[in-house]
Amino acid sequence: MPIRVLVVDDSSFFRRRVSEIIEKDPDLTVIDTALNGKDAVDKAVRLKPDVITMDVEMPVMDGIASVREIMRQYPTPILMFSSLTHDGAKATLDALEAGALDFLPKKFEDIARNKEDAVLLLQTRIKQISKRRISMRMAALRTSSLNRVATSRANRLNEQTSSLNKKSLGESKKTTPVVKSRSVNKKFKMLAIGTSTGGPVALQTILTRLPANFPCPIILVQHMPAAFTSAFASRLNSMCQISVKEAENGDQLKPGCAYLAPGGKQMMVEGNSASAKLSIRDDSSERLTYKPSVDVTFATASKVYSESVLAIILTGMGADGREGCRLLKQQGSLIWAQDEDSCVVYGMPQAVCSAGISSESISLDAMADRIKSEFNLV
Repeated sequence: MPIRVLVVDDSSFFRRRVSEIIEKDPDLTVIDTALNGKDAVDKAVRLKPDVITMDVEMPVMDGIASVREIMRQYPTPILMFSSLTHDGAKATLDALEAGALDFLPKKFEDIARNKEDAVLLLQTRIKQISKRRISMRMAALRTSSLNRVATSRANRLNEQTSSLNKKSLGESKKTTPVVKSRSVNKKFKMLAIGTSTGGPVALQTILTRLPANFPCPIILVQHMPAAFTSAFASRLNSMCQISVKEAENGDQLKPGCAYLAPGGKQMMVEGNSASAKLSIRDDSSERLTYKPSVDVTFATASKVYSESVLAIILTGMGADGREGCRLLKQQGSLIWAQDEDSCVVYGMPQAVCSAGISSESISLDAMADRIKSEFNLV
């Protein structure tokens, strides 16, 4: 049965163009189009599509508000279309935080080298995120059920509290003891994370839970257009206790700081583990599909840090990171992968798991705690 798609955009030209591309694939079908965010919410609830493609800027209700409302009423995988500008990047990141699963540039010439590649990429992205529709709705049902249970328990607790006597109410409150960090695990001198589709939310989930005194530098490789990485780094920096910046050529790697590879370029680690720095290079090579590439960055990290890297592959399409992780493992470093259930797309993590490179698959919600435990930060 074809994947049913709702196309949302205020431009009749773009609605028609996207619909034509989708209809070229026999596994996809457009069930309807919507003119704005409010129209999209109404049709999402009524028609129950498998996937929605959504513009960010629209009249009546914009894409961000529409995503938020659809996730509340009928959770559905959503692919955003965005302009490659700083404002477009910020809006797209807001949409991803609201619940959208992925995004593509609205100008198709920015998506790929030629028209055929762009068509295939759009069709593939829709298919990939459609796989999340069942788990999204099950999660929504579980959340609704948990909310009902929590409300019931809260009501019972309120009833019990109201029956307490004055003596019980007058008891002094106990203070919560402060837990101090234990000594740092000396094995690791770098945390390296690679990701693609679903990565912005995954990285935010992990990095916002790391303490300011994180004992080593963190390198981040996220498949993302050049216009987006600066805005994304700035967003993470404003939310995290650690420092986060878009990597620049010559950056000296410091503990407690995360360096995000710039879009459209390659980030390489140079020097030695006691005094490492980053080299940012323009890459015109047709051989490499991804710019930045997890493989490139991780391969250089393996030369500098040898066995002292904890490398993590998060949600993403394709197999970028597998060979870089292989080199790290050969040096004695530790490789983890995000588990399938918590991935938006189980491509990159599956690649390292199937190759026998990763030692463990960990859910996104548990990842930050596992990292802190590995570094003895509790």
